[in-house]
Amino acid sequence: MKVAFFSTKSYDISSFEKHNIKGAHEIIFYESTLNTKTAKLTQGCDAVCAFVNDHLHERTIKLLSEYGVKLIAMRCAGFNNVDLKAAEAANIKVVRVPAYSPMAVAEHASALIMTLNRKTHKAYNRVRDGNFSLERLTGFDMYGKTVGVIGTGKIGQYFSKIMMGFGCKVIAYDLYPNADLKALGVTYVSVDKLLESSDIISLHCPLTDDTHHLINKEAFSKMKKGAMLINTSRGALINTVDAVEALKNQTLEYFGIDVYEQEEKLFFRDLSENIIMDDVISRLISFPNVLITSHQGFLTREALNKIAEVTLSNLTAFENKDVLENEVAI
Repeated sequence: MKVAFFSTKSYDISSFEKHNIKGAHEIIFYESTLNTKTAKLTQGCDAVCAFVNDHLHERTIKLLSEYGVKLIAMRCAGFNNVDLKAAEAANIKVVRVPAYSPMAVAEHASALIMTLNRKTHKAYNRVRDGNFSLERLTGFDMYGKTVGVIGTGKIGQYFSKIMMGFGCKVIAYDLYPNADLKALGVTYVSVDKLLESSDIISLHCPLTDDTHHLINKEAFSKMKKGAMLINTSRGALINTVDAVEALKNQTLEYFGIDVYEQEEKLFFRDLSENIIMDDVISRLISFPNVLITSHQGFLTREALNKIAEVTLSNLTAFENKDVLENEVAI
């Protein structure tokens, strides 16, 4: 198949070229985002491969259909940026990579927690400047703390186990409680109870109409004063303006995010010589108790290899008219 890959970086090209054995598929890599302006690049292609910040809205999908595209292959688990109804109307199938490496994201969430807690990023910079003072580097013991996990799919499960390894008490909320986690000692509670009881809250749920801005002004008002909030899932789970206010009034003492609701104009780019026009993220960056990484939770060798393997197998299955095990249906 001839496939147009969008939003690609060097690590994407490297992993896909490695796994595209004997050139099974003709791949054209584009660094640009897929949208209505770049859709014309798909002319003559059988499929497109897209990522989290590509714009697969109704108009884009209509254009893809006009250019002959029959398959949208998402090289990620999320698909909230795809208009599934428009894809179905255009007779375009949508596939994804449902579980490339749950450990990668869970471990990154843990890294955000430990960095915010023990301030290792600040200590590193101090020592490089010859400053060996320990002032303002005090953290807390993880042991015995209550960690609230919202969403206990595969990533949430691994994260919960990591936290239990620290000796934390783990409570969770999910529409479908996991029996294995319950057997390990995880207690499922309501969202309100989780917000009220948790020292650390970590989000691992998908973005849907029901979870959009799940963490907002009302939710912050229910949290323990001095809580830590971590998000490695989807940016729009949190109303970021409300998070800024929670940081200002010190309801929220620590905030670590690997995703941001307006990230598409920022993340995956080098803007070091540019003026950041997003006032909200600029305000967040100014807080000493905020840690932001630019959607790198998935970025491990193992995850990249799995993403390439599954995406290419999805393409091959479609080409061979086999059952699409990873198809996304409405």
